[in-house]
This record gives sequence, C-alpha cells and structure tokens, in this order.
Amino acid sequence: MNLTLLILVPLITAIALLLMRNKQQVKWLALTGATVQLVLAFVLLFTYRNEVASGNAEQFLFQQQYDWFPSWYISFHLGVDGISVAMILLTAFVVIAGVLVSWNIDRMPKEFYFLLILLSFGAYGFFLSLDLFILFFFLEIAVIPKYLLIGIWGSGKKEYAANKLALMLMGGSALVLVGLLGLYFSNPERTFDLVKLSHLDIPVYIQKICFPLLFVGFGVFTALFPFHTWVPDGHSSAPTAGSMFLAGISMKLGGYGCLRVAAYVIPEGAKEYADIIIVLSTIAILYGAFATMMQKDLKYMNAYSSVSHVGFVLFGIGMLTKTAITGAVIQMVSHGLMTALFFAVIGMIYERTHTREVNEMGGLLKVMPFITTVLFIVGLCSLGLPGLSGFVAEVTVFMGAWEHPDFFHRFATILACMSIVVTAVYILRAISRTAMGPIKESYSNLTDARWNEKLAAIILIAGIIAIGVAPFWLNNLISPGAEIIMQKFSVAP
Repeated sequence: MNLTLLILVPLITAIALLLMRNKQQVKWLALTGATVQLVLAFVLLFTYRNEVASGNAEQFLFQQQYDWFPSWYISFHLGVDGISVAMILLTAFVVIAGVLVSWNIDRMPKEFYFLLILLSFGAYGFFLSLDLFILFFFLEIAVIPKYLLIGIWGSGKKEYAANKLALMLMGGSALVLVGLLGLYFSNPERTFDLVKLSHLDIPVYIQKICFPLLFVGFGVFTALFPFHTWVPDGHSSAPTAGSMFLAGISMKLGGYGCLRVAAYVIPEGAKEYADIIIVLSTIAILYGAFATMMQKDLKYMNAYSSVSHVGFVLFGIGMLTKTAITGAVIQMVSHGLMTALFFAVIGMIYERTHTREVNEMGGLLKVMPFITTVLFIVGLCSLGLPGLSGFVAEVTVFMGAWEHPDFFHRFATILACMSIVVTAVYILRAISRTAMGPIKESYSNLTDARWNEKLAAIILIAGIIAIGVAPFWLNNLISPGAEIIMQKFSVAP
C-alpha cells in the first residue's frame, strides 16, 4: 500500500476547503475527506494483516524513502508496524466523528474544518514517519491548529488556555528537538533514521542524557505529571471537536513518541529511568482520579479523568514488559475513542442545556434518551466495565505490571488499581445527577441527537465495543511490535 496517500488525502482536503465558498459544500467536503481517511485506514489494516499472514517478517512494512536533505541525511521515510496501524485507525475514527459533531458550526466553518483536517495531516505524518526529523516536523504541525481552534472557537478563558497550551507544548517540543539533536550528533552515521538508530550501539552516557529529554518532551504532550496543567484548561476551553482531537489524538502523539522514540531507540536510558516513570505515572493516575471527584463541570471532569487514564499509558511503558507495553498501546486506542466520545456527548448536552455544571442538570434521560444512553456507555467504559475497551486496556496493563515480583512494582500496581474505585464513584455520580431524577421545566422541550451526532456516536461506540468484546485482533496487531521493543531491552548493554 502507498502510505503517502494517508498524508496526501488530508492535505488535499485541507487545501480544497480553503477554496470553497458555500458553507454546505465545505461541510460535505470535510466529511468526504474524513470518510476517505477512514476507508484508507481500514485498507491499511487489512493489507497489513494479509502481508503478515503471508509470511512477511519485516519490522516495518510498506516502506517508502525519498531523500529530502541528503547533506544532513534527512529523508522522507515512511513505514508502519502494528502499533502504527492501530494509531492510524484511531486517528481516522476520531477525525470523522469530530467532523460530524461540528456539522452545525456557523462561525467561519471553512477555516474551522481546515484546521481540523490539518491536525489529522500532522497526526498521520507523525505515526507514519521513520525519520525522526520528519516525525518532529509533523509533531509541530499538530500544535499550531490547536492554538487557533481554542483561541478562535473556544469558550471561557480561551485566550489564556490557548496560550498556556501552546507554551507548554512548545516547551515539550524544544526538549524533544534537543534530544533528537543529541542522538544525531552522537552517532557516527549522522542520521535521523529510526531504523538505523535502533541498530546503533549508542553509548550509555549519551542514552542517560538524551532519554529524559525525549521522554519528558513527549511526556508533556501526554500529560506527564507534573507537566499536565495545560490539559484541564485546554480541554475545557476548546470547541467540542477540538477537545475530541486534543484528548483523542494529540495526547497519544506523546505516548507514541515516548514508546517509539525514547524507549525503543534508547533502551538503556529507559531501563535507567523506569522507576521514576512508574512513580510519576502512578501519581498522575491517582491525582487525576481524585481531582476529577472535585469537579462539577463535565468538561473539567473529563479533562482530569484523561490525566488519570493516560497515566496508564506511561505506567505500562515504565514497566518494560511485553504485556504492559501492549496494554499501554491498547489504552492509547481505547482512551482515544472513549474520551472523544465523552467530549462529543458533553458538547451535545451543552448545546441544548447551555450549561456543563452537573448540579444544574437532572432527568435528561426523559428528553434526550439517545444522548444520555451514550453517556452511560462511555461512562461505564471509563470505569472499566467488562465488554468495553477500557476494561481490556487497563487489565492488560495491570497484568503486565504484576509480572514483576518485587515489592516496588507490585505496590505501584496496587496503587494504580485503586484509581478504578475512585473512577467508579465520580462516573456514577455524574451520570446519575445528569440523567436521573426530576427534570427541570426549562429542559422539558429539549431535543435529542440529530443524525450527524448519532452517526458520530455510533462510529466511536463501534470501536469501543470491537475492542471490548473481541480484543484479540488488536492484541495480535500490536504484540509483534511490542515484542521487538522488548528485544531491545534484553540486548541492551
């Protein structure tokens, strides 16, 4: 399969959107582009599975490489493994759902959809890149649109939230760039190529310097404690589709970078700092859960909950076992679908009630049965109900973490497990106060979800159930990549 198509389709769609004048045509063009992305993602999935089934044992399939700056050994190098394919599928699901949820946007729709599609362009490029300079290039492309989406279409303290998000993510990007340059100048081949770097014998002292730069840099994107403070403000002020993309995709860029770049290329550094990663991620899991209990605003609730749930991604990476790393990737996919759906539902409720305060709602199940049913589903997924993706992801992480027999790792695992109880408390309380009880007279004439909102919810729910009911297809897709990463740890000097 030609991987360039996954980058060209959103780029062409974004450019075409700028040339459109009719608002209805803009919406349908954005939806068409997002649909083509989803189709290509499924084509990639089945093509990849067929290649693997036919005996192709290469680590990265469908590689394409073109020289860009030969004097600096920078090339446009693309390729995928099972982990990449999983992240591309997640991106396609969230993008099409984001377009559908934003169907009724009236303010500058052309520019809004342009920025949204541009975000997907950056995400696809990031997940496909095998050259670290190109990977960094696409990472930066995914930052600027977020700033504009919040600053222009956001709500509340949107200027403050947009500036804080941009400064924090740019700070993380600066650390990533310094770490990448450190790797570049410390290797004799002067290369940014991920595959070549993974086979080089990088000196241990270089690894110990570059790993924290890369891990913390990418960690800022994925709410690594204590660099998570941009998440609640950014999510709460962003428009609905912006929140869906921020939590569903942008935070996964960081997790993917921590795993693919920091842990895989610098295995000795990962082993050196693994305990620190576990401590910080455990704090994030518990802190996020308890902070969520204090929230009354649904968006802030989901934002702090995301800090907790994404903590499982870093927790799994820090455990350095195949099962835990596989669980970390499944958690990235699960949380991306779940939190995108949660923000979509919150946006639907806010559009009708004009409030996100839980205490101001009640009885919405009577007038919005579809929306509140989706709220129940995504809430139960968040608290880890068996049959939904959240259960599969978190249990896989816990099982991988428990493989360590020592007190430190098992105590950290027990602490992380405690967050499930806290999650159940705030989720069930929020759902009951929103959907149950007597309905306010001012809410008695509210309407239920429209066709576009129902379609967006159904798409995301399908992904959640597909993982929850039959997780082995995703596990089998991810496991070979996790095994290769584990081999790096076993052969590290």
